Amino acid sequence: MDDKATLHQYLRENRDSLLAKLDGLSEYDARRPLTPTGTNVAGLVKHVASVQLDYFGAVFGRPHGRALPWFADDAEPNADLWVPAEESLDSVRELHAFSAAHADATIDALPLDAPGRVPWWRPASADVTLHRILVHVIAETARHAGHADIVRETIDGAVGTRPDDPNLPFHDGDAWAAYRARVEDAARAAAGAGD
Repeated sequence: MDDKATLHQYLRENRDSLLAKLDGLSEYDARRPLTPTGTNVAGLVKHVASVQLDYFGAVFGRPHGRALPWFADDAEPNADLWVPAEESLDSVRELHAFSAAHADATIDALPLDAPGRVPWWRPASADVTLHRILVHVIAETARHAGHADIVRETIDGAVGTRPDDPNLPFHDGDAWAAYRARVEDAARAAAGAGD
């Protein structure tokens, strides 16, 4: 597999992992804020799909033709990081699919050294290549997929990229509870040792 194909595969895997965090969630659980800053699963999917559209669209002169009102100059801050009641989860999933298809078409059409320009970055770093944008968007997608992992675990205990994830050492609640208790004991012992 060449470098572009390898990077593209990592992007696809991270996108799929993030989107899968919506599976089985109710409208409420998908949208509810679970951190003091409002982090929620549906908002993470919406955000990543939205920024991916511009990174693989506007940056390379390949407009996606989609209105994203949450990115308008008069939009409220963080409007892309939550999903109002009038936006359906299906519309978030559809945006994700549209964004992935647009990004994939750009990646397929251009070589890794294809030049682009990120107008929202500082001028000194705004000139980029497809390679740099692939790495940037993979990193951003993975970061937000990690956020979604934690938020989803908080909602219903679901962990991993899929139910039979081979990277997880335990697959039942009792084993995780015993492990967590050991970690808690070590934290308490370390805190006591510091006194």
